[in-house]
Formats: sequence, structure tokens, C-alpha cells
Amino acid sequence: TKVGKHDFTVRDVEWQGQPFTNPIYYGVRIARWMGSGRIGSMLDFTHSKAISRRDQEARFEGTLAGQPAPETALIGDIFNKLEASHGHNMLTLNGLLRLPSFSFRVAPYVGIGAGVSLPHSEVHVKGDPARTYEYQMAGPVAQALFGIELRLARMSYFLEYKFTFADYRMPLTERDGYVLPTDLWAQFQRWWRGTEPPGGWAETQFTSHQVIGGLGVRLPAAP
Repeated sequence: TKVGKHDFTVRDVEWQGQPFTNPIYYGVRIARWMGSGRIGSMLDFTHSKAISRRDQEARFEGTLAGQPAPETALIGDIFNKLEASHGHNMLTLNGLLRLPSFSFRVAPYVGIGAGVSLPHSEVHVKGDPARTYEYQMAGPVAQALFGIELRLARMSYFLEYKFTFADYRMPLTERDGYVLPTDLWAQFQRWWRGTEPPGGWAETQFTSHQVIGGLGVRLPAAP
């Protein structure tokens, strides 16, 4: 993780998901199967979390508040906040392929896709009066998935494994945001004006492994 205003890099940060701690994980998707039902597409939104472990000792390089950063320190001793806990949110468009199955009702499938990350960035260095606490568009996301769907008359149940990779570049705007649409509008206005964030940038990469279960409602085919 690289943090901009203070010009330091934190090495080997460990992140936690905490999927069952409020706010819990959730997702929403719209899928459509075409023709014979072997090939499809899916628009998928996933709300997960990425929270740095405050009790981990990490390596620091660079300067902190104009002074050399410590070689090692606890994350909690340097940051009040370093997380995306109101959402390491990902919006992706995926291609789907059904695999051969021995039963009409049990349908395995695979998918691959890409999109954007829309995290609620929460970065606050201790001793700094300013913090960044807002929704942002932070960079590209790629994902791959494998699942099994149990098809009933109008409902479907699915169990799925999903792997995602997100390359984050978060502008440290030093502002408290409100809701996703207004925060993204403010970010777009900064891009349009060419305004650099006052706190610089925080950069990192997230990989995640998720096991997802869900319920789907199938709409009847058009006549």
C-alpha cells in the first residue's frame, strides 16, 4: 500500500474481509441466457470489505509528516483508518458459459468478466487533521467464477466460487462524502477540472476469494 501526502509505502499489508460483521456482504445481479441457454451475460454488483489488521506489524519506507517513517510499526499506531469497510464494492460485466450436466435442473457454469471498483475509501493517518471518507471510483476489477445452479420452476438457487483482482488508486480528497451518486459526481468534477487531490493518492491491490450462495428469480421468456 502506498499513501501519498506523507510520501510513504507500507509493505505487505494484510487485509480482513469480516463478511458476517455489520455491514455484512451482499450482492445483486442480473443474468440473461441466450439462444439454447449455453451462453449468457451477467451484470454483477458485490459489496464486500477490505479492512487492514490494526494489530499487524508492517514495514514502512519514506517520510511521515516530514520525518523518516519508522522501519516497522503497528498499522494501528500509524492509522486511525485504513479500510474500505462500507464497501470494497465491485461492478462487473461477465460472460457466462454453461457446462455439460447430467440433469436439467442442476447446471454448472463458469464466467469471466471485468469492471470497476467503487469503494468507500477510509484513510486517516494519525495526527493528521484531515481524513478521506467517501465513495470513489478507484480502478479496474477482473474476476473469474465457477458455480452450480439448481433450477426450479421459477426460482434458482446457486452456489459459487469467485476470484477477484482489483487495482486501487484512491484519491485522498480529505473530505467526508455522503452517498455514492453525489460522491462520484464530485470525483467527476475534479477529473474534469484536472484538480489533484490535496492528500495525494493511496495505491494498493486486492485479491479476494469468495464463496457465494444466493437465490434467483427467473422471468418468463417473451412470447
